[in-house]
Amino acid sequence: MSNKPRDLGRIEATGTPFQIGYRLGKEGRKSVHEHLLSSDIWEQVTAKAEAGKVQQMSRMVQEQFPHIWEELEGLAEGLELPLDQVVAWNCRGDLLASVPDGCTTVALPGDYPIVAHNEDGLPFFRGACFLADIRPDEGPAFTSFCYPGSIPGHTFAITETGMVQTVNNLRMVEAPCGMPRMVIGRAMLACTNIECALEMLHSVPTSGGFHVLLGQRDQGANMRLVSIEFGSGTLATKEISTPFAHANHALLIAKRQIVTESSRDRQKRAQDLLTEKDALPLAILRDTDGQGLPIRRDQPDDPDNENTLATGLFEFCEDKVKWTIYDTLSDDSFYTNR
Repeated sequence: MSNKPRDLGRIEATGTPFQIGYRLGKEGRKSVHEHLLSSDIWEQVTAKAEAGKVQQMSRMVQEQFPHIWEELEGLAEGLELPLDQVVAWNCRGDLLASVPDGCTTVALPGDYPIVAHNEDGLPFFRGACFLADIRPDEGPAFTSFCYPGSIPGHTFAITETGMVQTVNNLRMVEAPCGMPRMVIGRAMLACTNIECALEMLHSVPTSGGFHVLLGQRDQGANMRLVSIEFGSGTLATKEISTPFAHANHALLIAKRQIVTESSRDRQKRAQDLLTEKDALPLAILRDTDGQGLPIRRDQPDDPDNENTLATGLFEFCEDKVKWTIYDTLSDDSFYTNR
């Protein structure tokens, strides 16, 4: 195993939901106080005008996912911030049509699929994000990329049951008051398999939008990759059987959305590269060529205010999922379970 990270830390969080949330909050506290609290987006999501919707969504979480509510309480305690502000931050994509969470996912299906994901977010979080090995008292353990101040379930993760999750932001113009999208993503990680996750999705009203790719072998060793889009009260799923790319705008659900220039360019470029012989997902996610804005995002003037903060590569074998997490473009800066 090679572990030479430069920008990405790694922690362990165990115990009750509150204890896990507290550990995540403590890890992200310094960066949140130094960078996030003075940002325009923090001011927007914590504004008094959004308080009523945040309260309604809070009640939904407490009623349907009390363990996630406890995790949010612990997160706020660890961050040393008021709970209502932390909840609002974790509802940012339900309150605002456009937030700086981009991301690109590519997948090659088959007997031994490969799933890869660029995690694109606020540039000031570079060096402050981390991998969290989460071992709850109840439910499956998992490893997830985490942003300071946020619960897991909206980036990329792998569970001890072999389920891989990657998540892309959808910029829905209308987001009714429903279950916060990040809470839904977190609830997926408590599911033991894809079918359980889909059943959960069908049971909750959706607010903001996400694309989620789930991959897992079933007990019969059959492989399954599922593309899921939800938001604005809608849900659509599609089994992936051909090379696939998703660059954070809805491809399945027909709702009004914002498609940025970067999102449009990354989608086209990734699809074009997937048609080439011997296409490699990691090479696609590192691509900076093409006529439009690049897939790999390191520009300080990125028009969406997003940079690539990590890349996850997941390879499904017969009896395990091999994964490698790169925190820079360098091939010697990564975590792996190989």
